[in-house]
Amino acid sequence: MKKNDQTVQKTEAEWKALLSDEEYRVLRLKGTERPHTGKYNLYFEEGTYACKGCGTPLFKSGMKFESDCGWPSFDKAIKGTITYKKDTSFGMVRTEILCSKCGGHLGHVFDDGPTATGKRYCVNSVSIDFDKQ
Repeated sequence: MKKNDQTVQKTEAEWKALLSDEEYRVLRLKGTERPHTGKYNLYFEEGTYACKGCGTPLFKSGMKFESDCGWPSFDKAIKGTITYKKDTSFGMVRTEILCSKCGGHLGHVFDDGPTATGKRYCVNSVSIDFDKQ
């Protein structure tokens, strides 16, 4: 697991002013959006996905694939942008993924991806923005 070396630090009041209620719930309180409801689940334009909290580029469109899991899925992240943390909530052992720059909760990564990486980064749409190329 990679140590979180956050460079963007805000008070909870600052995060609440910056983010919508749903963005705050997911990014700061480690919530999850309902499956098959996110804006980027079935979105396949060319560009870059960035952290909604701080704008750090996290995933390129070529890293995205259709996983039928209900959330946007990627087979890898842009190097150095993700922090990995053991998550034992809900009686499971998973690996949480966070933005390395602001610590925002993005989702989880699993070892069941269909590409050569074997990874499936399962990301909440509400935790990312898209910059079209």
